[in-house]
Amino acid sequence: MSQLSGLYAIWLREVKVFFREYSRLIGSVLTPLLWLVVVGKGIGASIEDEASFGGYGYDTFIFPGILCMTVLFQSVFYGLYIVWDRKIDFLKEVLAAPLHRSTIFLGKVLGGVTDSMVQVTIIVILGYFIFPELRENYTVQSLAIVYLFMFLLAVTMTSIGLIIGSRMESPEGFSLIVSLVVFPMYFLSGALFLKRNLTSEAPYLYWATVANPVSYAVDAIRYTLLPVEAFNEFGLARDLAVLGGFCLVLLAIGTWAFRTMRI
Repeated sequence: MSQLSGLYAIWLREVKVFFREYSRLIGSVLTPLLWLVVVGKGIGASIEDEASFGGYGYDTFIFPGILCMTVLFQSVFYGLYIVWDRKIDFLKEVLAAPLHRSTIFLGKVLGGVTDSMVQVTIIVILGYFIFPELRENYTVQSLAIVYLFMFLLAVTMTSIGLIIGSRMESPEGFSLIVSLVVFPMYFLSGALFLKRNLTSEAPYLYWATVANPVSYAVDAIRYTLLPVEAFNEFGLARDLAVLGGFCLVLLAIGTWAFRTMRI
């Protein structure tokens, strides 16, 4: 078996598992919509001044953050499948195949990224109908930028999930550690508010937002879909460079984690 064929086989297995779990697909779509309704409409109703959000409603303002939330949660929790594969001994069968562990890791990453991109695409399509004010910003160029950053975020966060999963022995332990990782990353990313508002009130959190890869995806996607200069906190070039750097570093760490993983 060639490494490329093995990569494809692992990716295909992960995609087939995803599409057979209808509850997982439905839940991953309903959860972001719930956030949009409860948080977007609930908090938005108590905010009378829309000038802080570039003239957009609060629910529209957080829509790019909800896209990143979908990718973040789906990608990181995908690492749980490594724990289950170890429990049912499927991982042993994969590792017994004549494949490099880096190939297995990349196949898993591509599977997780594909799952995340399918789910977030549904939210992107729904956003076109939910937010009429965004339709003029749904251009080929803007969507290409949005998908580029969502892809980089998905690779980064899937790698983190697999790294954690490769070191965990139980699903409970994995869920606990991941929860401690994803919630701070999400809330410190500026998905629900501008990062400068947070750091102006709590300057000690500045470096936490800068060291957070999700911050750069939220920044780029928000400015692309809502082209208000005030939303361009880092700049697209810096967003791309930093998030791309996170992506490469975590792919390297994930490859090492799989090479040293014990079964």
